[in-house]
Amino acid sequence: MFDPMTNKFPYPERTDGHYIKVGMDRGYVFDGEYPYVDKSRGFRFKRFWVRVLLRLVVFPMISIRLGLKIQGKKNLKKYKDLLASGAVSCSNHVHMCDYIAVMNAVKPVKPYVLVWDKNVNGESGPLVRLVGGVPIPTNSLAGANAYLKAVGDILDGGWLHVYGEGSMWEYYAPIRPFKKGAAYFACKHGKPIVPMAFSYRKPSALRKKLFGQAACFTLSIGEPITADETLKFNERVDDLTRRVHAEVCRLAGIDPTENVYGAVFRDDARVDYYTSEYGVGYKKSY
Repeated sequence: MFDPMTNKFPYPERTDGHYIKVGMDRGYVFDGEYPYVDKSRGFRFKRFWVRVLLRLVVFPMISIRLGLKIQGKKNLKKYKDLLASGAVSCSNHVHMCDYIAVMNAVKPVKPYVLVWDKNVNGESGPLVRLVGGVPIPTNSLAGANAYLKAVGDILDGGWLHVYGEGSMWEYYAPIRPFKKGAAYFACKHGKPIVPMAFSYRKPSALRKKLFGQAACFTLSIGEPITADETLKFNERVDDLTRRVHAEVCRLAGIDPTENVYGAVFRDDARVDYYTSEYGVGYKKSY
C-alpha cells in the first residue's frame, strides 16, 4: 500500500473534526419542515439533468483527474438481488470528489449520502443536494425525527452512502474510527452494508508535475456484510460497526490489527503515526 504521508492538510485534533472552511451561510434551518429528501417536481427535474451531466462529463473527468481505478464491482453484480431491496455503503472519506467515485461505482443506482449540514448551507450547497446530499441536523429534535424518517424512506429500496469517519481528511491513509450511524441504520431497517475503501497508488512524475497530486486513487468494493441477528440491538450495532471497519481496513490494504486507530469512535485524538513518536507500523489495540 502506498501512503502519501502528506503534511499539507491541517488535520484536526479529533478524528471526526472538519478543517474545510465554509464561507457562506444560506440560512437553511434543518428542522422538522426541511425536505431532507426533496420530492418536488422541479428538484427531480434538475436532478435528472445533473445525472446526465455526471454520466457524460463528470464521471470520466473525475476518473482521469484522480487517476481512479474501481475494483470489486463484481460484488455489486453478485449480490444484486440482496442489494435491490435497499443497502447502506460505508467508506473512508479522503477527497472532495470521492463521492463522485462512489456514484460512478454503483451506477445506475442513484445513491444518497449523509453530509455535514454546513456543506448544504455553504457555497456548494445546491450541488451537494442535487447529487443526493442529505444534511445531518444537529440542533433540532423535530429535525432529527424528520431526518430519520427520510433515511428510512431512502432505504426502502434505495441506497445510502455513509462516511463512517464523520469528516473528510484528504490523502489520509489510516482508517479512522467509525461512528455507529451506518450500522444503526442497517440494523434498524434490516439492510446490508457494502464496505468500500479508498486507497492510494504512487503518482507518475508527470501527474505530480501537472496536478501537484500526492497520490492516485483506488476504490475497492467488498462483499455485503449483514448484522448478527442473534445479538441484542446495541450489541448488534457495535458488532457490525467493528466488522465493517475491519473490512474497510482490509480493502485499503491495511491489516486491521496494524491500523493505528480502533474501530469505534470514542472522541479519539489524531495519531501522527508518521512521526518519530510512533513510527510507521505503530499499533493500537483493536
